[in-house]
Amino acid sequence: MKERLVLATRKSKLALAQSAFVKKKIEGLWRGCTVELLEVTTRGDKILDVPLAKVGGKGLFVKEIEEAMLDGRADMAVHSLKDVPSETPSGLEVGIFPAREDCRDALISSHGASLEDLPQGARVGTSSLRRMAQLRILRPDLHIKSLRGNLDTRIRKLDEGNFDAIILAAAGLNRLGLSDRISCLISTDTMIPAVGQGALGIEFRSEDEEIRQMLMPIHHSETAIRVRAERAFLQRLEGGCQVPIGALAVLYGERLEIEGIVADEKGSRVIRERTAGLASDAERLGVRLAETILDLGGREILKEVYSAG
Repeated sequence: MKERLVLATRKSKLALAQSAFVKKKIEGLWRGCTVELLEVTTRGDKILDVPLAKVGGKGLFVKEIEEAMLDGRADMAVHSLKDVPSETPSGLEVGIFPAREDCRDALISSHGASLEDLPQGARVGTSSLRRMAQLRILRPDLHIKSLRGNLDTRIRKLDEGNFDAIILAAAGLNRLGLSDRISCLISTDTMIPAVGQGALGIEFRSEDEEIRQMLMPIHHSETAIRVRAERAFLQRLEGGCQVPIGALAVLYGERLEIEGIVADEKGSRVIRERTAGLASDAERLGVRLAETILDLGGREILKEVYSAG
């Protein structure tokens, strides 16, 4: 057992809370082991005035952290899985998944209104093209504005009157003790979440079997099955933040169901499909669903979005 581990993390309140959660778990399981946090500023943390889709998407929040592991400054990292690209650099893997939090999107309204009760033309803030597209389908009357910044910054912008409502991941609010700010949780039947939303992924060097074994007691097999299906779906689509993509896998015993969506940013073209099969075929199910959506018109949507951006 290693007596000292270094855990790389972003500096945001949410990232630090998630890393502190994992640190506490490890130190509780392995007496005599100390976990130190290495705070890293990523490019995504520096660029706050431009939509993610315009500056490179998911990898913006992990590259510098992965470099810290590859050069030996850190042993592992904790990520919000929805921010992690479907492919990782050679020598690293995201292989440990703690139990998943609530995967739904949450609406926070200045008047406590639900999505259906927002007034005509209400100003709604979100940083996600996936949410934008689905909002435009549900409420084409809404005025949707791009919203960047850490979670507390986004809530402050709502409180200052810049928006009538904002949409955030419920998991982040719960992890920061801000559940009471949620006006309503949006059903996954209404809005499919991002791939891996609500889940944490612990990344480490593939060759480090000692760390893998130390982390295994934290691993949650049901979460792992679900997110592996979702991430296989995303990888087959070669998707990122530049296109509205969402997926949710749900496990029923040995049966796994996965539903996915691909849309254009305007929400004018939407392909939403599902498939099911054995949990042991999780990745294959994700790929199969992606290929179905590609064949139904998703390929054309993706081609247009990427050629335009």
